[in-house]
Amino acid sequence: MSETPSPAPGSGERWQSWGAWCLALAASTFAVYLGWRTWTVPTSSTEPALAAVQQPVSQPTEGDNLNLSMPSLQESGPVMAISRHASLHTIIPNRPRQDVQSYTVDTGDSVFGIAQTFGLKPESVLWANYDQLNDNPDLLSLGMELQIPPVDGVLYEWKEGDSLQSVADRFEAKPEDIVNWPGNELDLTDPQFEPDQVIMVPGGHREYRQWIVPTIPRGNAGVSSSLYGAGACSGSYDGAYGTGTFVWPAANHYLSGNDYWSGHLAIDIAAGAGAAVYAADSGVVVFAGPALGGYGNMVMIDHGNGYQTLYAHMSQVSVGCGASVSQGQYIGIAGSTGHSTGPHLHFEVRYLGGFVSPWFVLPPP
Repeated sequence: MSETPSPAPGSGERWQSWGAWCLALAASTFAVYLGWRTWTVPTSSTEPALAAVQQPVSQPTEGDNLNLSMPSLQESGPVMAISRHASLHTIIPNRPRQDVQSYTVDTGDSVFGIAQTFGLKPESVLWANYDQLNDNPDLLSLGMELQIPPVDGVLYEWKEGDSLQSVADRFEAKPEDIVNWPGNELDLTDPQFEPDQVIMVPGGHREYRQWIVPTIPRGNAGVSSSLYGAGACSGSYDGAYGTGTFVWPAANHYLSGNDYWSGHLAIDIAAGAGAAVYAADSGVVVFAGPALGGYGNMVMIDHGNGYQTLYAHMSQVSVGCGASVSQGQYIGIAGSTGHSTGPHLHFEVRYLGGFVSPWFVLPPP
């Protein structure tokens, strides 16, 4: 007995099968879309930040800011970050110094140069070290320990019997400036001082002694060698007269120490050991040899027209008392005799017994 074959599927069943396939395809497509959104949205939202931290790091050069990069994204995975540049140069606030500093004098130092280093007037350094310098900048010597005040003024050691008003009056300062100076560490409502207490008198000043060899004329000066040194001449000379103009007394036309100021009435010209020294103008030698007061070997020339010039710290003097010299003539060798921290030429100009800044009479460097 033979079996009867099944009938072929109808059109309804075919549409049902196609619908199931379409539904499955749509579900798969939606699943793929969701997965793509899950992985791509965070990545795209951090692209600007990641691009910044993934820049290659170049070797820094001097003066450049260092770009500090984030760790590799391959190791740490996606992160949210921003780049940042760090400066290796710290900006130090410009606060006024309040403490007294100690400074050891070195080769080539001068009161003028030390004061410039610390932003002070040379008088302030001189006044703060009266016990060693005795108001004479030429007494500076190698290895000397100086006190450097924090500001311009007078560093003062309080004495028994002093009062705030008397100290302020002595240094022509204001009492409130002394009390209000933070470095003095005083009680503003009831300031108290103890003997030997060191205080700062901001803006204060005082007169100081001038250590100089007096002006010596070519006439009978009567200068005592016991007072001024073995190089003092007796006077009563006649000879060459000055032109009224001046030339530089050394080959170098710049300074290596003190400039001209109220405590140092000369300029220190950069003349090294063994450098020639020349007469700045014609005249007669009225001092030739060792001098007291820190000058060392010295020459003074009277130009016969009211001017005198002085040359100090020389290692060798090659002219004698009463000798006539012409402008630019060789008179000796520069050195570092007397009180000096290094070779240079101490050069003074005087007129009618008063001091004139050499810068006013010398030609431009």
